[in-house]
Amino acid sequence: MSELKQKVTRLRQAYAPHEHRPLGGYLVAMGTYAGVAGAIAALVKATGRSVPERPATSDVVLLSIATHKLSRLLSKDAVTSPLRAPFTRYDRPIGSGEVMEQVRDSGSATRHAIGELLSCPFCLAVWVATGFTGGLVLAPRLTRLVATALTAVAASDFLQMAYATAQQSAEGDKD
Repeated sequence: MSELKQKVTRLRQAYAPHEHRPLGGYLVAMGTYAGVAGAIAALVKATGRSVPERPATSDVVLLSIATHKLSRLLSKDAVTSPLRAPFTRYDRPIGSGEVMEQVRDSGSATRHAIGELLSCPFCLAVWVATGFTGGLVLAPRLTRLVATALTAVAASDFLQMAYATAQQSAEGDKD
C-alpha cells in the first residue's frame, strides 16, 4: 500500500473510528461543485455578461423560495424518485407527496456521497442556488420565469397545508 493511501486510511479512521464516512466521495462532490461553479464563472466571463454589484432584494427573495422548492422537489418528491433510485433506497412515505429514502451503503464512496446529496434538501440547496445565481447572470429573464413558477408552487404548498389544517380543525370542532 502506498504511503499516501496509508495516510488517507489513517485519516479516515481517525475522523470516524466507529462509522464509515465516504470522505473520498465528499471530495469528488466538492470537486464537482467547484468545477460547476468555475464553469459558470468562465461562461459569465466568456459571454461578457456583467455581474451585478448587488443583487436586487426581490431577486434574492424569489431565488430563495425557488431554491427551497426545487431542492425539495429533487430530494423528496415521489415523482423524482427515479433520479435518486441509483443512489438511495425507498423507506416510506412522509406525506404531501414526499418520500423518505435511505442512502445505499453498498458501492463506492462517491455513490454514497451522491445519495446523501440527492436525498437532503439542505445539501442540494447549495447546488440549486448556485445554478439559479448563475442563471440570473447568464439568462435573467428565463431564470426569473422558472423561479417564479417554483415560488408559486411553494406558496401553493403552504396554502394547501393551511387549508388542510383549517379543515381538520373545523372537523374537530364538530365533535
